[in-house]
This record gives sequence, structure tokens and C-alpha cells, in this order.
Amino acid sequence: MRRGGWAIHMVPALDGSYEESPPTLTDVAIRDRRWCQGNLQHVKVLPTRGLHWISRMHMVVGIGAYVTSPLWLVFLLTGILISLQAHFQRPEYFGDTKTLYPHWPHVDPVQAKYVFIGTMLVLLAPKMLAYVALVLDPAARRGCGGAVRAAFSVLAETLIGGLVAPIAMLIQTSGVLSILSGHDSGWNTQRRDDGGIPLMDIVRQYGRFTLFGLALGAGAWVVSPSLFFWMMPVLLGLVFSIPLVALTSSRAVGLDFRRAGLLLVPEETAPPPVLNLLEKAQSDEQAQENTSPALPDDGVKALRADATLARAHLAMLPPPRKAGDAINPDQLVGLVKLGEAATLTNALRVLSPKEKAAVLGTAQGVETILHLPD
Repeated sequence: MRRGGWAIHMVPALDGSYEESPPTLTDVAIRDRRWCQGNLQHVKVLPTRGLHWISRMHMVVGIGAYVTSPLWLVFLLTGILISLQAHFQRPEYFGDTKTLYPHWPHVDPVQAKYVFIGTMLVLLAPKMLAYVALVLDPAARRGCGGAVRAAFSVLAETLIGGLVAPIAMLIQTSGVLSILSGHDSGWNTQRRDDGGIPLMDIVRQYGRFTLFGLALGAGAWVVSPSLFFWMMPVLLGLVFSIPLVALTSSRAVGLDFRRAGLLLVPEETAPPPVLNLLEKAQSDEQAQENTSPALPDDGVKALRADATLARAHLAMLPPPRKAGDAINPDQLVGLVKLGEAATLTNALRVLSPKEKAAVLGTAQGVETILHLPD
């Protein structure tokens, strides 16, 4: 768009638009897998002529958001291997050349401390600045439960996010490797409504992360107990991935946080009118579904079960195909199969999903379906 002459502006604080976050880490991972593939595909777009440098930078940032996960994993494993090598291999203080001074192993704890402090600043400074902005905004401060509760919310989110980070690292690393090996993510949808995951499903999905955390911790302990304790933030998230995913997916735990006034957003404490209307419409729809007979899950059977639905469907169909229009092979084959089927059961057995969808898009196909015997 920018290359076409349009000016692009980001408005992060624009009000009036709402989207529910996926309720579990598993659902977040499903969405993240699609985003990962989309961002990595931008590698092919970067060399395109005529792109503004800021557009290239946006793509590089998006790519880096996922490439950093395998890099982090490589750094962890490399650090353990280097420490393990130093543990079992004696240093050579004097090499083959004659020298007056020994070659001391280079270990600089001061530089390591500065790297740690710098990393913490990069990670925590945005949270602290966001908290300051929140405190200075009276409406947002009240909506988040007040300054004190908001501070505890920031602390809770930081702790939970720190524990989830190594799990996300392995999930994203797996996604990057899968994409680079040529596996398409498809378009697997994730839930938006709340609801937990059965415990056995969590064990099957995240048990390998627990095993990897135990192996990583054992390797660090063999090298040095001090290295083991330095790696504790990563190891805790991996080893306790199963209970962590279960707790963060739990509706009851979420309601407990809400009752305590933690992790609140203004839309929860003072919902805007449009969200109140949405909630009322959803309640009315649910009440109507509870009082009305349930329609079959299959679209063909639903049309046959409800004459009003069938009439509405026929009224919304596009006009019939005219000579010269594009030919839909699935539609033609589906109509032939419908014409040869003696019963609806036979028709549903021979129609492929694409053919069934195609014939439902024509008045001839719908009329044939409605008049076929069961």
C-alpha cells in the first residue's frame, strides 16, 4: 500500500474494536502457527523493488519474532555444551609456543552481569512504561482495578509469562522447523469461547516438553549446580508445563483472578454499550436455541427439516448460470450424482464434500435434495 502511494499510520489506542483472545495455550499455538508461516514467507518479499525501508523493517521484525525462538534454544544448548566441555577438558595454560604468561580461561562475570541487566531492561521496560501510562490515565486505572491491583496484575502476568516463555519457545521452534521442511499450516481455527482442555489431552500435547525440561536440567546439573540454578526460570516452565497449561486454561482460575480484581481490563469492569448489546443478543439467541427444536448438524438434512430455512436458502442463491459463465466441475458432477441417486442416503454417500457444497449453491441441486426420498 505504501509503495502505491498511500500513507500508513498505526493507531494502537483506537477504541471501539474488540476481539477475544484464544482461551488456552493450545489455541494460541494454533493461531501462532499460521502467523509464523505468514511472517516467514515475507523472506521472499524483502528483496522486492520499490518497498520503503520502513516496510522492509516491519517484515524483518515479524520474521525475527519467530526466528528468535530457535536461536534462544540454540544458545541454551550451546551454553550447556561449552560448559560441559570445560568441565571434562582441562584448560591448556601453555600451548606449543613458548610464552612467559599462561593462557587463562576467559571468564568475565562483570560482563555477564551487564548482559543480564540489559536483558531484564529490554524485557521489563515496556511493562513498566505501560504501567506508568495506566496510572496517569484515570479511566484506564479505574477500569483495571486501581493502581495497586494493576501493579499486582503486572507482577502476575510477568511471572506467568516468564514460565510460559520456554514452552512458547519450543512450540515456535517446532513451527519454524515444520515450515522450513515444507509443511503447510493450513487454516486450523482456534476457539474464542472459554473452556478448559481435558487433562489427558494436555499430558499428550505437553508431556514431551516436561521430558525435555528434565533432560535439560539434568545436563545443567552435571555441568554445574550454579548453571542449573541460573537456568531455573527456563526449567520450571518446561518441567511444570502440564499443570501450567491446565491452570491457565481453567475458567475457574480465571474467575478467581477476576474476583480478586486482578488481570482486569476496562471492558470487564465497565463494559461499553456495544458489548452489552452483544451479550444480550447472545443470551437471546441461546434462549431461543434452548426452546426451539435443534436442527441436524448436516446442512442437507437441516434444509429438509426446516421449510423456512430452505426457502431462505433458495432466496439467497445466486442467479442460474448463463452460457459463457465459468464452469464448476464439482457442481456438474454433483448434479449428475444427485440425478442418479434413488434416495438421499445414496446421494450423501456418493457426494464428496466439495460436490455437496457446490450443489447446495444451485436451485436445481437444492430442489432435488428436498424432493429425494430418505
